[in-house]
Amino acid sequence: MILNKVLVANRGAVAARVLRALNEMSIPSVAVYSEADAGAPYLAYASESYYIGASPAKESYLNQDRILKVLQESNADAIHPGYGFLSENFGFASGVVALDKVFIGPSPKWIEAMGHKTKARELARQYGLPVGQGSEVLPPDQAKVAAAARKIGYPVLVKPAAGGGGIGMLPAYDEAQLFEAVERARSMAERGFSNPECI
Repeated sequence: MILNKVLVANRGAVAARVLRALNEMSIPSVAVYSEADAGAPYLAYASESYYIGASPAKESYLNQDRILKVLQESNADAIHPGYGFLSENFGFASGVVALDKVFIGPSPKWIEAMGHKTKARELARQYGLPVGQGSEVLPPDQAKVAAAARKIGYPVLVKPAAGGGGIGMLPAYDEAQLFEAVERARSMAERGFSNPECI
């Protein structure tokens, strides 16, 4: 498949790497940027760039409607999500495909199947793959959270159930650290993936 123009739906070093690779391949590129990234060095690598919103990720890099609109306005025929943000979002990938554009990454089917950590572990079990010990989605009840950690054994790693890129992964070596890690991970997961669930 020949790509005529690729939109890079990410920021910073991630966007810079993809934009440089597109330049080396002589493929025109589109960068997006939030208010915080106006004038950022990576924008110079792009053939064109579009402002997508205010600094908070929810208003820019996680704004699916705005990014899909730029995809159409720029006449790009593909989108590279980088990692984090919308790269593992089933709805976003499906939206790209629905516009008859190329999503550079896994098919929406596999993003949906593997995008939630507890569901992905269950799918792996169904295929007979070994799965490390872990918890289900952590409930709001601290006693149940503590019980889940004791069952696994310290240290434990708290992480968002959705999303990726290492965002929100926090270690806990005892119960006091556990509760703090869960609260911080939930906050990061909500900001980064619009889903506060953690495991």
